[in-house]
Amino acid sequence: MEFSERIIGLLASLDIEAHNLLEVPPDPKLGDFALPCFTLAKEQRKPPAKLAEELANKIGADDIIDRVTNTGPYVNFFIKRTALAEQVTEAALAGKLWRTGDQMRKVMIEYPAPNTNKPMHLGHVRNMTLGNSVSRILKKDGNKVIQVNLNNDRGIHICKSMLAYQKWGDDKQPDKKTDHFVGDYYVLFAQKEHHDNSLNDEAQQMLKLWEKGDRNVRKLWEKMNKWALDGFKETYARYHIKFDKEYFESEVYEQGITIVKEKKELFATDEKNNIIARLEHLGLPDKVVLRADGTSVYVTQDIALTMKKIKDYSPNLQIWVIGNEQNLYMKQMFAILKIIGINDETFHHLSYGYVSLPEGRMKSREGKVVDADDILDELEKLAAIEIGKRREDWPEKKIQDTAKIVAEGAIKFFMVKYDPVKDFTFDPKNSLSFEGDTGPYLQYTHARICSIIRKSGKIPNKADLKLLIEDEEQEVIRQLARIPDSFRAAAEGLKPSSLAMTLLELGRAANSFYHACPVTQAEAPIRDARLMLLTAVKNILSEGLDLLGITAPEEM
Repeated sequence: MEFSERIIGLLASLDIEAHNLLEVPPDPKLGDFALPCFTLAKEQRKPPAKLAEELANKIGADDIIDRVTNTGPYVNFFIKRTALAEQVTEAALAGKLWRTGDQMRKVMIEYPAPNTNKPMHLGHVRNMTLGNSVSRILKKDGNKVIQVNLNNDRGIHICKSMLAYQKWGDDKQPDKKTDHFVGDYYVLFAQKEHHDNSLNDEAQQMLKLWEKGDRNVRKLWEKMNKWALDGFKETYARYHIKFDKEYFESEVYEQGITIVKEKKELFATDEKNNIIARLEHLGLPDKVVLRADGTSVYVTQDIALTMKKIKDYSPNLQIWVIGNEQNLYMKQMFAILKIIGINDETFHHLSYGYVSLPEGRMKSREGKVVDADDILDELEKLAAIEIGKRREDWPEKKIQDTAKIVAEGAIKFFMVKYDPVKDFTFDPKNSLSFEGDTGPYLQYTHARICSIIRKSGKIPNKADLKLLIEDEEQEVIRQLARIPDSFRAAAEGLKPSSLAMTLLELGRAANSFYHACPVTQAEAPIRDARLMLLTAVKNILSEGLDLLGITAPEEM
């Protein structure tokens, strides 16, 4: 927008380079824009507060800037209310608040990489929501985004489910969602293993038979794998997740073994004759890349998969959305890829924290998890009850359809409103609140604005936006003005939380505005201006929620 460009130009005339330094203060009393002087003061060898005072005294008011002050180490710029109202609202209506990057990249993002021995759980929901929202934001930022998924469909954990079904399944066909059916046998194996230590050896033997291509073991694997994958597809559809490409560990692990053997001279051998990568010089533990018996480990197939992804798409940036319990492993993997000649500068691990429940941590093997499907079922039921209370005139189908939208918005917003690195506790009932820091609050705000616009009739093509000078109107405009920076922070930092929190502030400001300032009952000139302001907010909320993978309903 012209405001920041005007300020940057004024500062440039004083030989101050201020690109990417301007901020929007949290309190309007501190200005519409602020320039922190810490970095500049260090360059000029002056105290930050002293430099701020000098700059404030040198910059005067003009047709856009009302006044310039200083508070400690900050230079505060106050924009004339009429100019702020006109330019920000027009920019929002024209879709120009989404300030995109200068260079288009080809970005590949891998998520959620489930194991085919059990259904996806609440942790996968955070992974899916984070991966999908980052993908949407990066695409909006002008990048070509390739969303891929790795299915971990082989290994000892898969054989445990298979062995349990082979022993106690009696060739039973699924009587529930198919990935849940497979997961029941993973839990059953863990229960039986407590009383029979030999079961783990049997699972290891089954894995060896699988790797040798044993016909009966492979047939069982294909059947149970299909059940798991079919169930995953249903879950992805419910969460509106789509991939451009799906990879399978079973299809790449052998190539990983070949690559390690071909590049054996780049690695070392430990006392057990395992092939290892020496990483101590990087401050990391050494890592086995191939066992002595020739069998693979996770990093073996990750080497092959990374090389295949580069061959398939030649991405400029590869992002892995993986929980923080794998932070060390990801550092080791990137280091190993560099050893074999693959540039790790294009790699990024988007690490995220743990999601727990009010009753504590989840344990898959004990069956103490909240499945991704079950939590959505619960939220849809709770949402339907709440919507039914509010909209007694609605038919049941409309209530249920809206409940699905609200439930999905509730869980997704809860997942992205936190900085990815943070752990948090997911509270289903709290996530559905129509008040507070929730998705339904923003969805309801959007629906309420749509209702006001509908009641007003036709939206004017033009209005005198300079009339929007009331405090509540100006606060809405200030929050709209924050969208470009929050979007850039979300795109550059891969943090949807930056955008989510600004949308919340915009929603609060909009609620205060339409409660304090009459819209449909106002006189024509001010009514038209307020309707255009509400339309701008509606557009930004709808587009912003969509970037988080959330639908903005027009009725609630």
